[in-house]
Amino acid sequence: MSPERTPSAARGFTLVELGVVMMIVALLLGSVLYTLSGQLEQRSFEETRGRLETARELLLSYAIVNGRLPCPATATSSGDEVPLGGGNCTSPYGGFLPARTIGFQVVDPGGYAIDSWQNRIRYAVSAAVPVNSQSPRICRPVSDTTPPVAPHFTDRNNLKFQGIDCQPSDLIICRSATGITPTTCGGLANQVMTQNLVVAIVFSVGKNGSLACAPCVDEGANINGDQVFVSHTPAPAGATNGEFDDYLVWITVGELYGKLISAGVLP
Repeated sequence: MSPERTPSAARGFTLVELGVVMMIVALLLGSVLYTLSGQLEQRSFEETRGRLETARELLLSYAIVNGRLPCPATATSSGDEVPLGGGNCTSPYGGFLPARTIGFQVVDPGGYAIDSWQNRIRYAVSAAVPVNSQSPRICRPVSDTTPPVAPHFTDRNNLKFQGIDCQPSDLIICRSATGITPTTCGGLANQVMTQNLVVAIVFSVGKNGSLACAPCVDEGANINGDQVFVSHTPAPAGATNGEFDDYLVWITVGELYGKLISAGVLP
């Protein structure tokens, strides 16, 4: 009869082995979370871009129906343009998308259009007033000495009377806030879109909200209330002019006129 075998003692993991396993698990988990985070950020960006494009189309549709572009909403107007009926906008460069006026559906409890990060969507429109001119862009006949009192693109009568020969837009889009002034990009090399080309801008202040980004120079140029804006690819927090995650879309003068002519609003 063979001798009885005793079971060998169970061998456990050493602390070193447990540490290695935990490190591998942590690396794998971190990789998954990083990938998921990136996917969520991309989804938020795509959703915001879609909302801005929808807003742009609604602005053009509003112009076709009403013969003018709407004024921006203000912080106290609950998503309505100010003033109602257009004309001299209260805040042409520093306002919000007039969601209620144009029928934009995705809004916060206050009635303001929002992006996927719950930030209010911004909107700027040209406040340029037609003037007598001998230039190729004649806005008023030289014989007409009546001083214009309302902007061209937010006043129905002005836009119809002046017609497509008038392009008095004042909005400018720059590549960087470096060297800009309240009315210029500081040089042709810094221009993305020059004066007389852009009539309206719709934009998101991005995930960081701009207002909470004190050293963000380029983003600051988009919310300071003047006619000069900055648009470029996203930049990290360590960039020369700080983090930049604003996203801008715009309507050109030519596009607006093309829509109005096709719809029979302008001859």
